[in-house]
Parts: sequence; C-alpha cells; structure tokens
Amino acid sequence: MKYCSKCILPETRPNISTDSEDVCSACRNFESRPSIDWLYRQDLFSQVVSKAKRKSRGYDCLIPVSGGKDSTWQVVKCLEYGLNPLCVTWKPIGRTKIGQQNLDNLINLGVDHIDFSINPKIEKRFMLAALKEFGATALPMHMAIFNIPITIALKFNIPLVIWGENSAFEYGDSSDASKGFRLDAEWFRKYGVTHGTSAQDWVGKGFSEKELTPYFGPDLNDLEAKGVSAIFLGYYFEWDTEMTCKVAQENGFKFEIGGARTGTYDFADIDDDFISIHHYLKWYKFGFTRSFDNLSIEIRNGRTSRNEAIAKLKEELSISPTRDIEKFCDLVEIQKSEFINIIEKFRNLKIWAKKGNYWEIENFIIEDYNWGKSI
Repeated sequence: MKYCSKCILPETRPNISTDSEDVCSACRNFESRPSIDWLYRQDLFSQVVSKAKRKSRGYDCLIPVSGGKDSTWQVVKCLEYGLNPLCVTWKPIGRTKIGQQNLDNLINLGVDHIDFSINPKIEKRFMLAALKEFGATALPMHMAIFNIPITIALKFNIPLVIWGENSAFEYGDSSDASKGFRLDAEWFRKYGVTHGTSAQDWVGKGFSEKELTPYFGPDLNDLEAKGVSAIFLGYYFEWDTEMTCKVAQENGFKFEIGGARTGTYDFADIDDDFISIHHYLKWYKFGFTRSFDNLSIEIRNGRTSRNEAIAKLKEELSISPTRDIEKFCDLVEIQKSEFINIIEKFRNLKIWAKKGNYWEIENFIIEDYNWGKSI
C-alpha cells in the first residue's frame, strides 16, 4: 500500500491518482483553489440563475436534498439568489429521527418539497442483490439519488438542477476537475457509485423493468437539449465541510456532538441507518475507512497535521458499525454470519494478507496497529 505524502488517502481509493511525488489528485486539486477566481465564478452562477429564471415556468430550479448540512447549505444559497426551488428527496429506507428533523427544518426554510419513497420490498431486495453482486449496499441509493430528481425536473419543466459537492473536483484528476461544473453521462459513469450499471442492467436479475421504474432516468447527455442544466454549486463556490456545517447550523441544522456515526465528523452521515455500512465495506475492498476521507480533508484545510491525523486514526479505526449491520441484516432477512460471508468475498487480496488468526494490510499507514482489534 502506498499513501499520499500530504494527506492519508491510499492509492486504492477509487477515482484517485498520485503523481511522481506521491501526492494524490485530491490534494493537487485543493492546491489549485487559490488560483481560482471565485468572484468570477460567483458571477457565472449569477448568470446561470438569471437564465433559469428567464426559462422558468414556475420552479426556477430543483435541488436534490437529504436534509444534511450540505443540502441545507444548498437551499440557503439558492434562496439567497432569489431562486424558487423545488426540493426532492429520495427517502432512505433507514431514515433516522435526526434525519427527519433536519429535513423538516430544511423545508421550513421556505421551499416546496417532494419526499419520494420507493417500494420497500423492492428496495430491500435490490440492496441485498447489490451487496451480493458488488459488495455495495448503497448502489440502489446512488441510482435513486441521481435519477429521481432529474426525472422530476423534466416532468415539471424545471430548467436547472443544482447539486452540491462535485467529487470530480474533490478527488478526480485535473482534467475531471477542470470540466467539473456539470453532471453528464461521463461524470455519472465515473462518479455515480453504481459500478457502471444502470437500472436496465438489473432487469432479469430478479427484477422486472416495472419494479425498477424509480431507478431509471433520462439520458444525461440529452438533458440540455431538453432544456435542463445540471450543475454543481461546488464549482461556483469554494467548498469546505466546516463552512457548510456552520451555515447549516445557523439555519437550524442539528446534530449530536461526539456522535459520529462513521468517520470523524459528528455532523455527517447522520440521516440514514445504513450509510455507515457503505463506508465500512471500503475497508475490505480498498483498505481505508470514512476516517481516512474526513481526516484528509482536515489536513488539506490546515486544521490538523498528517502525524496528528495518523494518531487520531489509530484511536478510531477499530470502531465497527455493529448496530447498523444488525439492523441491515434484520431488514433484508439474513443472518449476520451470512452478511460476513458475503463481504468476505470482496476482501482485496492484493492488499490484505492472512497472518495467523488475523488479516493484515502490509505497509499499513499505522506501523504498530493492533490487527487483533481490527474492524
């Protein structure tokens, strides 16, 4: 295993690359931020807003939201620009109490809202099928999150869909970052977290086309021809997780201090019981956890050092989402032993090695890590 020499991300993280100095693309893209003319980009956003208002027949834009800190910030920003948004949520089958409270708060900021529930019988089967096929319980979630809002935008003739963070800029290579203001088919294929599949690919694998209706979406390359633009706010405004959290809190967003569900941020990933499992599976497949992502962001923003991040990682790495795994097993009606057997098939043997009774990652970033307590 090799790790970025600036942050702590491993080379195995999907969509990331490292250069000759062992610096990852996420860090290099972050280094480019001071050279970006953010005032110019804000002016570009003003032009996007003006165009949407001219084309609007009612709703100026559609904002896909979860009720989390980022979507709260998106709504606040769009309202500041005088947009009349329709907010759309894919309702997670494991929505938490705090997730519902924060979504209600977001709606009360002054927006119309659609909470889209998928047939839970289909969703549970799809989650289990995705786990068995790709070791990815969140594949149906990502398919729904991207396709449902865009489908609704077309149905309502809404000219603009406004997403938040652009992972192509945050983690992709420089070519992805430079063109990362718009969501198109190429972006979705690479960053949509659906393992390159569409709903059509699952038809006949225990599902009919009708059963998977919510997961189908329009051709993203045809959106603009149909009068819809899909953009990322993270292209027009400098993105920082602490900033979005601060703005969200000022507008009623709540979270439990010290209650991180996964990773190190107690304000993130709190609206769904099962998102922790999505992050947990990265450990088997790529040899890193949510904490690697969170702490690397803190390093880039100068809020912690690399050595401090590694020390903190050592403290938190053994935390497993046991309760959420048990809930998931109850939901999809399998035994926990079967869940473990399934995910074990996705252990990456290029980085993992069996040493006695334990699996270990050779050349791990924590030199003296106790693998006996490994998650």
